[in-house]
Amino acid sequence: MKPFSPKYLLKNKHIQTLYSSFFRKDYNLCTDVETFLLSDGDFTECYWYNKNVLKNNAPIIVLFHGLEGSFQSPYIQGIMKHAKDEGFASVVLHFRGCSGKTNNLPVAYHSCFTSDAIAWIEHLHMNYPDSQLFCAGYSMGGNMLLKLLAQQNTKCQLTAATATSVPFLLQISSKTMEQGFAKIYQKHLLKSLQINLKKKYKKLNMNDFIPLKEKDINKLDTFWKFDDEYTAPIHGFKSAEDYYEKCSSRPILKDIKTPTLLIQAKDDPFMTPEVIPNKDELSEYVTLELSEHGGHVGFIEGSLFKPEYWLEKRIVEYFKTFL
Repeated sequence: MKPFSPKYLLKNKHIQTLYSSFFRKDYNLCTDVETFLLSDGDFTECYWYNKNVLKNNAPIIVLFHGLEGSFQSPYIQGIMKHAKDEGFASVVLHFRGCSGKTNNLPVAYHSCFTSDAIAWIEHLHMNYPDSQLFCAGYSMGGNMLLKLLAQQNTKCQLTAATATSVPFLLQISSKTMEQGFAKIYQKHLLKSLQINLKKKYKKLNMNDFIPLKEKDINKLDTFWKFDDEYTAPIHGFKSAEDYYEKCSSRPILKDIKTPTLLIQAKDDPFMTPEVIPNKDELSEYVTLELSEHGGHVGFIEGSLFKPEYWLEKRIVEYFKTFL
């Protein structure tokens, strides 16, 4: 497959980032919903597409969405549809609270919260032993996937993986989101995070776990503040800085023993090129495909009126080489 090469207006990083959200059609995919019970008493919801092909031991693509993403995210529906066209079943693992249902515990999810994903992959391996397992992670979900691959090392049950638009160094990405047009993206994502956190306060006595008051949630107007006041303390980190340092995926890329494709754009508005790993930081199993353009989870070719979604084609093509 040819390297990503957009034309004209599609070279703009913000058009790449926003185009699908505003203009991509809803595929109205008919899914099967599986509620997956977790060992700590919580749950998550997993949305399957093209599940009926599993009777023929078809391969499965597991999808990890980005921050506050879900089955509704255009890039998720796009990859699910293309995966079906190529004979794969696919399933999106919703991180806790992201399917629209408030989860049972005060914890949520974060950039290296791998336990739910590991349990889900083990569940799939046990229930579909003759189906090859692949995984595609996006943005924060991509960072989490890389942490999982490094932790699992040679024990990983995935045949191969892809990670797209990964914030390899979380502290740099967090600071980037406080600058220029990126503030708009930050404000949009924080609004969703704040709404979901308020739901937790309605369901649970959150002040038994953290000192943050419900009335102060709206004051968390940067990712740094949100992570420092909620994400870090509720998940056992000392501070936002401690969380960013321990959960950044760039330092552990050498530990990955599963074939993995990294798809990254230099113009990603959620971070700077400074976060991109050097070749000597990658294990022999990891390949980095770096494009000048592509935005954040964009990678759209064609034209504004007839777009071609290069990213999902590239991901499925990569997985097909392992069948």
